[in-house]
Amino acid sequence: MNEYEFPRLDKTTFSVASSFEEAEKQDKEYWLSRTPRERLQHMELLRRINYGANATARLQRVLEIAERT
Repeated sequence: MNEYEFPRLDKTTFSVASSFEEAEKQDKEYWLSRTPRERLQHMELLRRINYGANATARLQRVLEIAERT
């Protein structure tokens, strides 16, 4: 399996929070428990989900000349 393929859903990791604050706390604790590599891999997965085939496209360079007045 490619490291950036969409992962299978692990239903054992779900939890229910009673408030948004508690949910945010649980999210923060979860991500802080992951290694930096795992966090970066997940960010890359999210980027590829959002941008699809354009995820690896280079950014367009834009040059603008401003005159000082």
